[in-house]
Amino acid sequence: MTIHVEGLVAIAIFYLLILVVGIWAAWKNKHSGEAEGTDRSETIMVGGRDIGLFVGGFTMTATWVGGGYINGTAEYVYLPGYGLAWAQAPFGYALSLVVGGLFFAKPMRSRGYVTMLDPFQQLYGKRMGGLLFIPALMGEIFWSAAILSALGATLSVIVDINIKMSVVISALIAIFYTLVGGLYSVAYTDVVQLFCIFIGLWISVPFALTNAAVADITVTAANNVYQSPWRGSVKKEDTWIWIDNFCLLMLGGIPWQVYFQRVLSASSATYAQVLSFLAAFGCLVMAVPSVLIGAIGASTDWNQTSYGGISPKDKEEADMILPIVLQHLCPPFVSFFGLGAVSAAVMSSADSSILSASSMFARNIYQLAFRQSASDREIVWVMRITIFVFGGLATLMALVTGTVYGLWYLSSDLVYVIIFPQLLSVLFVKGTNTYGSVAAYLFGLVLRIGGGEPYLQLPPFIYYPGWTTEQRKHHITGEMEEIVIQKFPFKTVSMLASFVGNFAFSYLAKYLFESGKISHKYDFLDAVVSSRSGEIMDKTTLVTRGNNIGLSELAPVKPRLSVTLAAAFTRRFNKNLREK
Repeated sequence: MTIHVEGLVAIAIFYLLILVVGIWAAWKNKHSGEAEGTDRSETIMVGGRDIGLFVGGFTMTATWVGGGYINGTAEYVYLPGYGLAWAQAPFGYALSLVVGGLFFAKPMRSRGYVTMLDPFQQLYGKRMGGLLFIPALMGEIFWSAAILSALGATLSVIVDINIKMSVVISALIAIFYTLVGGLYSVAYTDVVQLFCIFIGLWISVPFALTNAAVADITVTAANNVYQSPWRGSVKKEDTWIWIDNFCLLMLGGIPWQVYFQRVLSASSATYAQVLSFLAAFGCLVMAVPSVLIGAIGASTDWNQTSYGGISPKDKEEADMILPIVLQHLCPPFVSFFGLGAVSAAVMSSADSSILSASSMFARNIYQLAFRQSASDREIVWVMRITIFVFGGLATLMALVTGTVYGLWYLSSDLVYVIIFPQLLSVLFVKGTNTYGSVAAYLFGLVLRIGGGEPYLQLPPFIYYPGWTTEQRKHHITGEMEEIVIQKFPFKTVSMLASFVGNFAFSYLAKYLFESGKISHKYDFLDAVVSSRSGEIMDKTTLVTRGNNIGLSELAPVKPRLSVTLAAAFTRRFNKNLREK
């Protein structure tokens, strides 16, 4: 194995820069929030709620523009039979941010929540919040593992270093500065990383475009030169699959803690909306070089390159088209700049997901479900431990699990079909309760799992209308296998069924208990008869100013939350005991 010294030096310099910025951000903001009485744990989670437009816009954009985003966009533009028509991530995620900014950012920020799971525990109780934590955690961990795995493969292509070593070093750096500075370190390093992505990819594009082996991409967009046109098209029989996948990106991209962590860190509700719109624009801008690199890959005569006569698609390396173009169509010093861009993209997403998972666990599981009396110092230490644990778990999965992408596909689908309809219900639908939430959870889970997941070799037990079978080569074993393809938009239908189920079963439970058709003693979830029990958090729990709920949309909301939240369960529980 040949080690490229220049590449290693370039990566070392970049990683050192990121580490220094992360530590500097932690030191600069170590006393943030103390003057306002904000807990240290809350400062780590939401940055003291004083993230401005510049840093906030960059960190929200960088969270979406990760390794999967830039690599995946280039891959789909390059793949014959797919092309630009199937590269849905740029527009899907951009619209996701627009929808999130228009409808979700304002109510979440104005009510002063700290994590995405807060409104669920407020309305449905701590046990239901724990259930909803499962798909949210799976999504964050599997996403981190998938992009770390992609980083290792990318580095091995260009620099020719050991995949495992590159994954471990990258993960350790991201974990360390996240551990030290929390959201501040993540946000400030995101600014540096986004600049690296933008400059690194744009430097590479002109060199690749002018390479002698590359045909005019305006010609190959509509004409078959070396492969089918990279513009792509959507066949009539695949229309519903395209719509299903687009809805998954647009709506399923909203209920993620990495998004709401930025929303809730904004200095006001209005700023939270503006950050979403800025990030939507940033996602589109950052996708342009990836689209061009994918088009370049589709327009290249690989016989004239150092890559060899067999194209990447025929070697089944289409997912690596971006680093392959950087290595074989650009000068070495340019490809190393591009490599830094890919590394930056991966780290900017990995650190955010790790922090998001630890924030939800420390607050919604450890503090609110098990240790309501936990001190702020204790919560901080729980966060630090879980940052290390979740980061280590994602790294381990990236190293030893061959199906990490399949796990992430499935978990992201579960976020869409389970959490999104529940978020809609808890914010915009009056009258839903824990019984409806449980029913919606089960509906979404069964209908989605029932559709199967070919990547995980998970066979379906629900065959939706229009299903068919195809022969495909398994991505790990290399053996041909027959898989079931669901042409029906079953993911979106599962989401809608979950939403309707929540509404219907909530009102059914309310009617049965309040009419006396079912005895009050069977209200074991305390969701209807005892809807003000200690299990359900009062609406004034999360933002309290005397007896009034602070809903100011323009002024920062900086309550001291650990004490009021911890005491809320005890106060409500004792009150019910006295009433009985």
